[in-house]
Amino acid sequence: MIRRILKRVALVAVLVMATPVVLTLLYTVVTPVSTLMAWRMVTGQTVTRQVVPLTEVARTVPAALIAAEDSRFCMHRGVDWRELMAVIQDEDGPSRGASTLSMQVARNLFLWQGDSGLSAMFRKGLEIPIAMFIDLVWSKRRMMEIYLNIAEWGPDGEFGIEAASRRAFGKPSARLTAAEAALIVSVLPNPVLRDPRAPGPGVRRKAAIVARRAGGATTGCLA
Repeated sequence: MIRRILKRVALVAVLVMATPVVLTLLYTVVTPVSTLMAWRMVTGQTVTRQVVPLTEVARTVPAALIAAEDSRFCMHRGVDWRELMAVIQDEDGPSRGASTLSMQVARNLFLWQGDSGLSAMFRKGLEIPIAMFIDLVWSKRRMMEIYLNIAEWGPDGEFGIEAASRRAFGKPSARLTAAEAALIVSVLPNPVLRDPRAPGPGVRRKAAIVARRAGGATTGCLA
């Protein structure tokens, strides 16, 4: 009896580990949905998304995103170990996150949300190997394209940069200016409480910093 139970547990463990591998290969050519999008669909909630290739997104958007979320995106291999170690060694405790865009994609596609407690610590431990694997399989260009099409960007089930752009500015993401891209990026990671249409002082300050840094952001890996 115990042996049969252990075999079943082992089989379940293998299937759980194999799922991200198989889906990562599939997502090389198929644009995925995030776990949050899937949950909203299953529970009958609204999901608004229009998938767009990276070629149809203004260059200002990935530049702003890299400047705001992951300045070494083009240099690391899924995990920015330098930034991660700096956070771990912070004497006053972690005052900032160290999630790369690859780690955020891993979380959105295969894991769960939440930023506190043991659950979040366990999830972070899973994010790292998954992020390294998807960064190995996908090009940086594909990674950025998937991020821009799965990120939550509004309070009513808006996902992806195209839905975000049309909701905030009434135009396609291909026409976003640098200032508009900085505002849209600056509502992350909480687009439910922050709105680029009516940005508060904090969002405006962050957008100004993002816009300034975006001009020097390294985006060569997206060519």
